[in-house]
Amino acid sequence: MPDILYFAWLRDRLGRERESLSLPADVTHVRDLVRLLHDRGGEYGEIFSRPELVRVAVNQSFATLGDSVGPDDEIAFFPPVTGG
Repeated sequence: MPDILYFAWLRDRLGRERESLSLPADVTHVRDLVRLLHDRGGEYGEIFSRPELVRVAVNQSFATLGDSVGPDDEIAFFPPVTGG
């Protein structure tokens, strides 16, 4: 079961900083996980309806929607970071 981490305003809106989620067989890429989370509705639906507002890392490396995810991965969602 992958660990899913939420940071900053995502954590605040969801009311949790992490969860373990058993992935269905059809969830093999980040885009599939985003769809799965979106389909939960509520705050998940609102957050993941605008993927441009959310960045993702798989195993502590920046990832794209097309990157693979697996049962032993750590997946983190966080807002875009700005430099200054």
